[in-house]
Amino acid sequence: MQCVILAGGLATRMRPLTASIPKVLVPVAGRPFLDYQLEWLARVGVSKVLLSVGFLGEQVYAYVSAADRHGLVIDIADEGTELRGTAGALRLAMDKGLLDPAFLVTYGDSFLPIDFTSVWRAFEASGKPALMTVFHNAGRWDQSNVVVEGERVLYDKQRRARPEAAFTHIDYGLSALARSVVATRVPAHVPGQGRADLATLFHELSLEGLLAAHEVQQRFYEIGSPSGLMDFERWISSRA
Repeated sequence: MQCVILAGGLATRMRPLTASIPKVLVPVAGRPFLDYQLEWLARVGVSKVLLSVGFLGEQVYAYVSAADRHGLVIDIADEGTELRGTAGALRLAMDKGLLDPAFLVTYGDSFLPIDFTSVWRAFEASGKPALMTVFHNAGRWDQSNVVVEGERVLYDKQRRARPEAAFTHIDYGLSALARSVVATRVPAHVPGQGRADLATLFHELSLEGLLAAHEVQQRFYEIGSPSGLMDFERWISSRA
C-alpha cells in the first residue's frame, strides 16, 4: 500500500509555533509528529509513503534523510512556494510519476489509530474509484460533514445540501483513490489560476454515487490547533 501524506500547508492556526517549522515536524513529547505517523503506518501495513510538502519543505527533506524511516520507502513531492490545494498536490505527484495506480491519502496533522489495511480492503471491495473513512462524530470534535445512508454517502463540507441535523458523520481524514480520478478530474496546475481541493472533488464524487464510505469506531487525533495538539500529547503520554 502507498499512503500519501499531504503536508504542504501554511499551518496558520498554529502560529507562531509553525512560523519556522512545518506542522508535520511539530514536536510532541520529544519527537516530531511525523515520526509518530510513519511508525504507525509501518505497523499497519503501509510500505510506501509519499510526502507532499510545500511551506518549509526543505526541513521535511532534511528530517526524512536523517531519521529512522521505520522500514518505509519514502518519496517527496514539493509544491514549492505556490501551493496548489490538496487535490492539486495529488495532481503534481501524479505528473511527477510518484502515484501508484491506487493509493491512500491522509493529512500531515492527523493521527489515525486504525488498521489502514482494512480500509484498503474495503476500497478494493467497493468497486468505486474513491472511498472515504467516516466517523460518527455528532459534532463532538469538529463539525460533522457527512451523511451516510446505506451505501450512499453525501460529503458536503459546507453542509448546504441537507439540513444540518442530517450530518452525523465526519470525514475521518483517511481516503483511498484511484489514480484515474486525479488524472480525469484534477486539472494540471496553471500558475496564478487558483487551487484544487479534495473537499470539492469528494463532494462531486459523492453526488455522483462514486464515493464509498468505510465507518471506523476509533476517534481521531490532530495537531492542527493548539487544543488538538494538547489532546494528542495527553493521549501519547497515557500510552507511555
